Amino acid sequence: MPRPISLTLSARALTHNLAVVRRHLAAAAQDHARVDASVCAPSIWAVIKADAYGHGIERAVRAFSEAQGLAMLDFAEAVRAREAGWGGPILMLEGFFEPADIELLDRYHLTTAIHCQAQLDMLAGAHVSRRIDAFVKLNSGMNRLGFLPHAYRAAYAEAQALQQRNILGQVGKMTHFATADGPEGVVTQMAVFNATVQGLPGPVSVCNSAATLRFAEVALSGQPDQASWVRPGICLYGATPFDDVSAAELGLLPAMTLRSRVIGVQQLKIGDRVGYGGRFSAQSAMRVGVVACGYADGYPRHAEDGTPVRVAGRLTRLVGRVSMDMLMVDLTNMPEVEVGAPVVLFGQDGPAVDDVARYSDTIGYELLCAMAPRVPRRAID
Repeated sequence: MPRPISLTLSARALTHNLAVVRRHLAAAAQDHARVDASVCAPSIWAVIKADAYGHGIERAVRAFSEAQGLAMLDFAEAVRAREAGWGGPILMLEGFFEPADIELLDRYHLTTAIHCQAQLDMLAGAHVSRRIDAFVKLNSGMNRLGFLPHAYRAAYAEAQALQQRNILGQVGKMTHFATADGPEGVVTQMAVFNATVQGLPGPVSVCNSAATLRFAEVALSGQPDQASWVRPGICLYGATPFDDVSAAELGLLPAMTLRSRVIGVQQLKIGDRVGYGGRFSAQSAMRVGVVACGYADGYPRHAEDGTPVRVAGRLTRLVGRVSMDMLMVDLTNMPEVEVGAPVVLFGQDGPAVDDVARYSDTIGYELLCAMAPRVPRRAID
């Protein structure tokens, strides 16, 4: 029989999480409409980069059918989305990388980010069969991609000139927030954005998951004739973008669950050590279960002793260093658990992926994206 480890993936949970975001935006728009009756809820780019955070492009396309658009950065994944039947807008978050990519933007009707002069220059020499929609990106303080404020309006004017030449279609404005998930928030960057784009026509896209859930009002602050788009990512997959609010508190459901089984049991006496390096030492007599899951499966090697694991429906803890193919859990208070007992490493009916990440000095995003190809995937709905 195959090794007893699997990822279960729930399209229903993905759809539920998108609905949570839509309700949140609708409520924010309703509140804002009391001040400005012209305001409506922003449109949603559902971010499905990195194979939909490890959940599968095709599954995400089906689950996010109620989103107005999809966003990603890999052209092969964009083609997969089109081949899976997605006919709506697709935003390439990093834009394109060489002149040959413009033909793909044209052929598959993709919307591109424009974040540097090199991209404008490549577009200026392009020949297209239909106009390409674009968002010109502002570096409002994250200092990753985008035009600096002093250069932004000139870049936008170049994009408008490309509109006049029928190379670009609709041109919009976008930025990315660095601290929407923390106490600093988005005020400083949003002030830079508003001051820089003041008076420029076209739609606006500014909000990632954290900003969508915590600062939705910034996506509603444009002019009535300027459509607004948000770009939620991690929250659509059932993990939280915040340190101080859990996914469950946000009403989100885990869409990915990592399951395995106990494949061995050891009896330890005081002083016995567990795993490579003997990091964990038994302080009393105890039982330890061996689980078929390790860092070659994508589980973090640096997970600390005490990382939560659910075995046979009961919560216990990781003990000892995670090895390539196995990890060990404390079964001292579970005398009934034997070889074959079910294990949930994270996800539905188990610890939240964010809790495992916290014990591993990382974030839930990394764990969802890091699941290895050797782990069998199984749809549960």
